[in-house]
Amino acid sequence: MTSNVPSARSAPADPLLPEHPAAVLALANGCIFHGYAIGAAGSSVGEVVFNTAITGYQEILSDPSYAQQIVTLSYPHIGNVGVNPEDEESAGVAAAGLIVREVPRAPSNWRSGQTLQAYLLERGICALAGIDTRKLTRILRSEGAQPGCIVALARGETNDPEALAQRALLEARAFPGMSGLDLARVVSTPWAYAFDQGSWQREARQPAFVPVPLERTPESRGQHADVGLRGLEAAREANRPQAAAAGTLPGSPPGRLRVAVLDFGVKRNILRMLVDRGCEVRVFPAQTPASAILGDHPDGVLLTNGPGDPEPCHYAIEAARGLMARGIPLFGICLGHQILGLASGARTLKMKFGHHGANHPVKDLQTGAVMITSQNHGFAIDPESLPPHLTVTHVSLFDGSIQGVARSDCPAFGFQGHPEASPGPHDLAPLFDRFIAAMRQHRAAPPTMF
Repeated sequence: MTSNVPSARSAPADPLLPEHPAAVLALANGCIFHGYAIGAAGSSVGEVVFNTAITGYQEILSDPSYAQQIVTLSYPHIGNVGVNPEDEESAGVAAAGLIVREVPRAPSNWRSGQTLQAYLLERGICALAGIDTRKLTRILRSEGAQPGCIVALARGETNDPEALAQRALLEARAFPGMSGLDLARVVSTPWAYAFDQGSWQREARQPAFVPVPLERTPESRGQHADVGLRGLEAAREANRPQAAAAGTLPGSPPGRLRVAVLDFGVKRNILRMLVDRGCEVRVFPAQTPASAILGDHPDGVLLTNGPGDPEPCHYAIEAARGLMARGIPLFGICLGHQILGLASGARTLKMKFGHHGANHPVKDLQTGAVMITSQNHGFAIDPESLPPHLTVTHVSLFDGSIQGVARSDCPAFGFQGHPEASPGPHDLAPLFDRFIAAMRQHRAAPPTMF
């Protein structure tokens, strides 16, 4: 086993810093990184990826697209602004773990509600600090995303560095990887609900979001499997609406567009961007069939971001195919973009290390404009598999991979990155306006079935 330097240790003795117990990261290729724990004690396995974003660590941790992934943040100082309830992208932390170079002694921001360390501990997330994240990032870039395991000791627990490393290595090598893993149905909402909260405003701090449930039917209930997303289910149970509040919502007000959101792991800022544009937003579980969505009479359907491999999501592919056959406007983001591609007859592929960051340049092939985007995906549409009716609209300037597609025979388009990115960049936010325009056109003159 290869190891980084320094060896396993607690945090340096410093009267201003609490003593941290030891922790270790093991990659399936045998690389071992010794550091110290800044989260919960225990172990956590997943695919180790790196993210180059400088800001937005709370949004990354609470993004359901990171389910079963251990996130390495390449920026060295993480936790400087603490965390707060308004910036949560979901009901809990879906990431399997966090790896950083250094955490601050104390956060400094007027919006901070607690430290990053307290946030991780409260949600049962294993996290590691004090390692060379630049070295780890280089390994992941050259060898690809790796199965890995964090093992973190409890305070006062005796540290045996070799035994700790061996335990982590065995668990890392037992992880099967992300290919073939359907996680969308796991992180999706278990019930349909309405969302009416717009973007955060400094003048009026928003309360925590509480979903308003739609009428519960067999078609709109999610199905779940336990894959170790610690804290996510507990958070959902805490936010579950009372049964007495359940009921069918009234129809959309005149002139207001109704959007059905098929939740594969939706980030709340996607929903906020729709609300900001005057839409009535109704969120449905991942396994909701096209017939149930169409029965809600939406003006358009949004296929959300999400984790895992898109190809096993047969329920989503079939739903997207049925919706496009009816000619309803459809917008796919991230995993939803890949689902749109599969439903159109294309294939997807696993990327070497994926795209994870907030500084990715993307070119619009129609206008030639270059935009900086936020990205988080390990799969992509295979350019060698495109059917004639699926056109490439955007490409990555990092590696040429497909970033956007559009159907030529129905009002459906998708984007691989995150146009809703919070805290940014916002270069691709106009894609929501394009979706709004398509829905207005559809409402004015509904097309026949394709």
